[in-house]
Amino acid sequence: MTSEQPTPPHLGEFHSGNVGQRLNWLRAGVLGANDGIVSTAGVVIGVAAATPNNVLAIATAGIAAVVAGAFSMAGGEYVSVSTQRDTEKALLAKEKWELETMPEEELEELAGLYRDRGLSDELAHHVAVELTAKDALAAHAEVELRIDHEELTSPWAAAISSFISFAVGALIPLVMILLPLGEHRVWVAAVSVVFGLFLTGWISAALGGAPRGRAILRNIVMGSATMIATYLIGLLFGVAVG
Repeated sequence: MTSEQPTPPHLGEFHSGNVGQRLNWLRAGVLGANDGIVSTAGVVIGVAAATPNNVLAIATAGIAAVVAGAFSMAGGEYVSVSTQRDTEKALLAKEKWELETMPEEELEELAGLYRDRGLSDELAHHVAVELTAKDALAAHAEVELRIDHEELTSPWAAAISSFISFAVGALIPLVMILLPLGEHRVWVAAVSVVFGLFLTGWISAALGGAPRGRAILRNIVMGSATMIATYLIGLLFGVAVG
């Protein structure tokens, strides 16, 4: 009795670019949360050091930091991804023109790309002919440009994702420092920030396949340095005002 062998997938079925794009979005979300944690922690801890008993001032500064940071992240991501999308459209338009004006050269170029990937001359030519017959633009976009012409990057999705991820991360230090803990509020907020940075460092390293320990340590050290710096600045201003 022979077992049925699985049918190999068609070369055009896998969109590795889409997988990489999704991983990039996820990594960007983690980094956005990381920025929200660090920047908001710096603001609220600095204000708390300057005016430890003024909960209203701490809350006002913290909320302003969350709103300003989230909009800044979203706006920056929207501009960046819009530029990327415009570039992708320009590349696709150029590729479409080349396919219409020089189809034979483009066919040979596609075959050459598959030869560079390790296929034999005959098989590379056969694959190029089949994919060109099915959808020439899609074939060139995927292999040559690494673009899915039916799923271009969305600036609005990037902006919304960055806005949400920053705000979620920023809520960690903001909520913790507003707890009714008196003189311990700064330490509790700092510990929660370190824990948040541990998580974002671990996740970002896991997504990128990097060593976890080094990424976590780097994340915690930089975040802690930010909190120490703003705390000292807050103390100086508090003494000066007092």
